[in-house]
Amino acid sequence: MFTLTLLLIPVVTALLVLLLNGELVKKVALLGSLANLAIAVVAWWQFTPDSSVQFAASYDWLASAGIKFSVGMDGISLLLVLMTTLLVPVIVLSAQNHDYKNPSAFYALILFMETGLIGVFSAQDAVLFYFFWEVALIPVYFIAAVWGGEKRIKITFKFFVYTIFGSLFMLLALMYLYFQTEGTHSAALTDLYALQTKLSEAEQTWIFWGLFIAFAIKMPIFPFHTWQPDTYTESPTPATMLLSGIMLKMGIYGLMRWLLPIVPMAVDTWGTTAMILSIIGIIYGSIIALQQQDIKRLIAYSSFAHVGLMAAGIFSGTTEGLQGATIQMFAHGVNVVGLFLIVEAISSRIGTRELANLGGITQNTPNLTVMFLILLLGSVALPLTNGFVGEFMLLLGIFKYNLWYGIVSGLTIILGAAYMLRLFQGTMFGEQTKYTKAMTDLTLSEKIALFPLIAMVFWVGMYPATFLRVTEPALANLMTFLK
Repeated sequence: MFTLTLLLIPVVTALLVLLLNGELVKKVALLGSLANLAIAVVAWWQFTPDSSVQFAASYDWLASAGIKFSVGMDGISLLLVLMTTLLVPVIVLSAQNHDYKNPSAFYALILFMETGLIGVFSAQDAVLFYFFWEVALIPVYFIAAVWGGEKRIKITFKFFVYTIFGSLFMLLALMYLYFQTEGTHSAALTDLYALQTKLSEAEQTWIFWGLFIAFAIKMPIFPFHTWQPDTYTESPTPATMLLSGIMLKMGIYGLMRWLLPIVPMAVDTWGTTAMILSIIGIIYGSIIALQQQDIKRLIAYSSFAHVGLMAAGIFSGTTEGLQGATIQMFAHGVNVVGLFLIVEAISSRIGTRELANLGGITQNTPNLTVMFLILLLGSVALPLTNGFVGEFMLLLGIFKYNLWYGIVSGLTIILGAAYMLRLFQGTMFGEQTKYTKAMTDLTLSEKIALFPLIAMVFWVGMYPATFLRVTEPALANLMTFLK
C-alpha cells in the first residue's frame, strides 16, 4: 500500500491547506510533504532489489474497457519517487521565505503536482499514465501563470500549447496501442510490451514519433526546447524547481519505460536521429549558457544541456547509458534545485540577477559560498560528487554506441565547467558592487533546505551502490525488451 499512500498524502494535505489561512498553511504543507518523504524512505528500505513491481495496487477503473487504476514501483520508479518526495519538501521550505499571494492555493498546487508526478512514475496502465501526465501539468501551469513575472501570461501560454500539443501525439499513440491488444483490449504496461513482436515497422515508426515528440517537449530536446528558458526564467522559483528538478524527468522516464521497450524496431531505425538531436542540444545549450547574463537563465540552459546528455545515453541502448540516465536523473534533480535555490537567495536580497551587477558576494556569505560551490561541482561532475557517476556512465554508453558521438558529447565536460565556473566567478569573486555590498548570508531555513541536497551530492558520489543496487535489476529486465 506504499504507492497508494504516497499518492494520497499530498492530495489530502492539499485539500487541508485550502481550508487554512496564515502561517499555518506553510507549516501544514511542509509537514505533509515531509510525511510523504518518510513513507518513501520506509518503502526504499523495505524494497527487495529485484526486477519485480512492488507495493502494487490495482483496481477496476473503466472495467468494461479493460482499464485499471494500477500502480506499483520497480527500482527505477522507486528512485524517482524518492527524488520527488525529497525535493518537494525542499521546494516548500524554500518558498516559505516569501509571502506569495493566496498561499493556500500556491502550496495546494505544489502538493497536487506532487501526486501527479508520483503517479507518472508509478503508473502501470497507459491511460492512468496519461491521466497523471496531465495532472502534473495543470498545477505548475497555474503556479507560473499566477505567480510568475511580468511576461508570465505570454510565456505560460506558449508552455501550455507546447505541452498540450505533445500530449495529443502521446494520446494518439497510446490509444492505437490499446486497440492493438487482443480480446476486450488492455492498457496494461505488460500487455503493451507484448505488442512489440506484433507491430509492423511502419506502425512502430509512427508510434515512436508520437511518443518521442511528447517526451522530447517535456524534457526538452532540441528543437522542442524553445518554451523552456523563458518559462524557467519567468516562473516563480518554486515552479522553476518543480519544472527542472522533477517534471522534466517525466520525459526521460517516458523514453525508458514507454518508448524503448514498446517500439524497439523503430528505435533501431530512428534512435540515431533522436541521439543526434540530443547531442545538438548538449552543445547548443552549453554555448548559449556561456553567453547568458541572467544567472537564472544560465542555469536553465545548463539544464537543457544536461537533459540532452541523458537522452543520448538512453538512445545508446546500452546498459551503461540507461543506468547512467537513471542515476543522473536523481543527481540532476538534486543539483538543479539547489542551484535555483541559491539564485533565488541572491536575487531576492539584492533585486537583480544580472552578472554585470554581481560580484564579491563571498565576502559576506561564507555559508552560501560553500554550498554554492559544492552544488556547482556536482553539476560539473567532479569525481566524488553525484554528477560524476551518472555522467561517466552516460558517456561510456555513448562511446560504446559510436566513438564520434561520444567525443562530441564529451565536450559537455569542458563546456559545463566553463559556464558554471564563469557563473561562480562572476557572482562570488571580484569587487563588490552597489547591489552586493548589503548581501547577507543564508537564513536558517535556507540552510535546512540546502543541507539534504548537499548530503546527496556526496552520498551519491561516494556510495553510488546504495542507489545502483536498487535500479540495476529493473534496468536488466528493461534491456531484455531491447534485444
